[in-house]
Amino acid sequence: MESFDESIGFATAQTHRMMFRAFTSYLRSFAITPEQWTVIKRLYTYGDLTQKQLVIAAEKDKATLTRIIDLLQQKTLIKKRLNDEDKRSHYICLTEHGSQLYKAVQPGTEQFYKDLVKDISTTDLANYMDTLQKLQEACRYHID
Repeated sequence: MESFDESIGFATAQTHRMMFRAFTSYLRSFAITPEQWTVIKRLYTYGDLTQKQLVIAAEKDKATLTRIIDLLQQKTLIKKRLNDEDKRSHYICLTEHGSQLYKAVQPGTEQFYKDLVKDISTTDLANYMDTLQKLQEACRYHID
């Protein structure tokens, strides 16, 4: 076996990149990116969120999320609504167009991932998810 940094890290990163490129290709026909899809999905799932809440829900940094919000606003998929409780913040809300897009994209995303794993046994997938969880836990230990 090669060194761990060349086997585990590289294989994980390579798989992530390949899955990301494949998912990007799927979403291209809807004129959105995976990052934009993440925001749309979180808003559909959780409802209106402040930008601070959305940073946490979408696991994006503030600058990245600001760019995504601007792009989604230009596409009329989301809008901002003043937060009546805190005039310094806004709620980010899906528009009707954004909700319709979610409903159009979501079934295909589920099928996309089912297709990716169709030749992998349920046991192997469960073991993979368990292994990923253990690696994530180990990584948290090393993050400042």
